[in-house]
Amino acid sequence: MKTEFTPEQMRDPAIAQANEILRSCVHCGFCTATCPTYQILGDELDSPRGRIYLIKDMLENGRPADAKTVKHVDRCLSCLACMTTCPSGVHYMHLVDHARAHIEKTYKRPLFERVLRWSLARILPYPGRFRWALIGAKIARPFGRLVPDPRLRAMLDMAPKKIPPVSRNDDPQVFGAKGKRKMRVALMTGCAQRALNTDINDATIRLLRRLGCDVVVARGAGCCGALVHHMGKEGESHLAAAGNIRAWCGEMDGDGLDAIVINTSGCGTTVKDYGHMLRNDPLAVDAARVSEIAMDISELLAKLDFPDRDMGLRVAYHAACSLQHGQQITSAPKDLLRRAGFEVVEPADAHLCCGSAGTYNLLQPKISGQLKTRKIETLENCAPQIIAAGNIGCMMQIGSGTDVPVVHTVQLLDWATGGPKPPELSLIEP
Repeated sequence: MKTEFTPEQMRDPAIAQANEILRSCVHCGFCTATCPTYQILGDELDSPRGRIYLIKDMLENGRPADAKTVKHVDRCLSCLACMTTCPSGVHYMHLVDHARAHIEKTYKRPLFERVLRWSLARILPYPGRFRWALIGAKIARPFGRLVPDPRLRAMLDMAPKKIPPVSRNDDPQVFGAKGKRKMRVALMTGCAQRALNTDINDATIRLLRRLGCDVVVARGAGCCGALVHHMGKEGESHLAAAGNIRAWCGEMDGDGLDAIVINTSGCGTTVKDYGHMLRNDPLAVDAARVSEIAMDISELLAKLDFPDRDMGLRVAYHAACSLQHGQQITSAPKDLLRRAGFEVVEPADAHLCCGSAGTYNLLQPKISGQLKTRKIETLENCAPQIIAAGNIGCMMQIGSGTDVPVVHTVQLLDWATGGPKPPELSLIEP
């Protein structure tokens, strides 16, 4: 793609990188075949190629974002299926991140939308606040039909039927390995997951200890910054990242870490990108150190001596976009489930997003709902006894529309190696 940035514009490192990304695009259109919003809406501007044209025009002319550009960039899920498909290696993720930051700085959204986004940024990354918000949503849900805005109704619907009690395992501490220590790892406990489903971190800690890992919950670590990052709030996301980097580097420089383990794949994609996000920050070197040893839980488990089992249950595996496209991890979770003795099946169009995508299901509920319906139909067509996923957002999205129990992959692996049966599977034998 030909670009015409001025020499003055090119002195901005962010513009220089955008120029490089734009020039790598050859207009082939392969991305349209795997873009969920293009599949749903059929509008070229709701495809990666169309959004690239809009972003190019906005940045090249150095103008504030307009309503048209904002509309179509907002509709992007950041599922990154386009990056898996692209034969030219266009780094769409970094380009759309830049566009969102530009939109946040230059475009004045309607008042209600500004308040809504501000509220999400003030609540979701903070487990305590989020827990209270979920309790309020649960109380208000019976009156949801009276709420006129579909985004507010989506927030009420998001509240789980049961809000788990706080898990003290999420407090800063060190869990010793069972038997001979093989590794020392830090577990990212996250933010929304700590309010929505505490069983995931608990299962992760049990499993890692059982396989010979010291597990560190570092003091000062918290939200990865992804939720605000994808809303274009660059300053807030960098502050969140910096807190984690300082916490984990303190452990790396102390007793050392072999890995930083992440069991929410949306967070994992962001943490692995810290080196890029903070490349112009005083913490750039430490950010790169963190990104280098960050691992999805399935990546780490694949390196450990994981015992074979025979659980004999049929599991439909949902590949979270942030795992299969953002981190290019496709086989490890399925291989581990098979080693645990589960029969693993995959739905048709497994590359397409379920519509969760961070805050997307709250901000774009109509499109999100269409994608959810499609995803659940393909999963249920596999006739599974269980649905497994590696991302809390996907689990909440899919679980809200099916009677098939939805659990995290690590919960099944923990159960298969001696841990408790996930409560969601109480009616399933064995």
